[in-house]
Amino acid sequence: MLDALRSARAIVRSLRIYYGNRERDAAMDRLYARFVRPGALVFDVGAHVGDRVAAFRRLGARVVAFEPQPALVKTLRLIYGRDHGIVIEPLALGSSTGTIDLKINVDNPTVSTASDDFVAAAKGARGWEGQVWAKHVSVPVTTLDTMIARYGMPAFIKIDVEGFEAEVLSGLSQPIAALSFEFTTIQRDVALAAIDRCVALGLGDFDAALGESQRLVHGSGQSADGMRRWLRDLPENANSGDIYAVRP
Repeated sequence: MLDALRSARAIVRSLRIYYGNRERDAAMDRLYARFVRPGALVFDVGAHVGDRVAAFRRLGARVVAFEPQPALVKTLRLIYGRDHGIVIEPLALGSSTGTIDLKINVDNPTVSTASDDFVAAAKGARGWEGQVWAKHVSVPVTTLDTMIARYGMPAFIKIDVEGFEAEVLSGLSQPIAALSFEFTTIQRDVALAAIDRCVALGLGDFDAALGESQRLVHGSGQSADGMRRWLRDLPENANSGDIYAVRP
């Protein structure tokens, strides 16, 4: 019961952070409009409380939202359950199908993760003080290829899965027009592996947005080598952001 109350308070806090800021919403819409057109299909992998789902719907896209955390699945269904343009899949995505151990951060569920390495990297890291992943749940996991076979090829895939991004991309073997994945400065190796996977999938133009700025840093396509250099040179206190990859 105590964990449920703590989780509910954390989710309410996240809803207040991620909803209701018109300036932020407008910036997000401008950013995603580069990749998403009306009628397009978008996969939101790691939908959390669904603020990106809202942006994709404002742009007229159809959305499949993937979120394995039971409390966040309930939240998404409460907000979007009556929208026929949104499918909510209570699943994790990875390199294969089966089940996976999800480590829940009860007080900050948007940083829950399937990655043991992520938890280890966060321990004692600057900017990650006080984060605890004390609850574990077994959740179903499938692959992007499996979901593409079910729903069709998305025009854009957004991936935000706390250190599991490269694993998600390992489950994709088909060319795609564009995608984004979160990076953190405590796990640059994961982002570098994700860049390598993007290159293998034929994605060659890269850019990035820091934190929740919703603004591209470079404004023009960078090479994979250029993005790798930028990522390696990024100061530790940059903390996190998203890398965008597009087929040339």
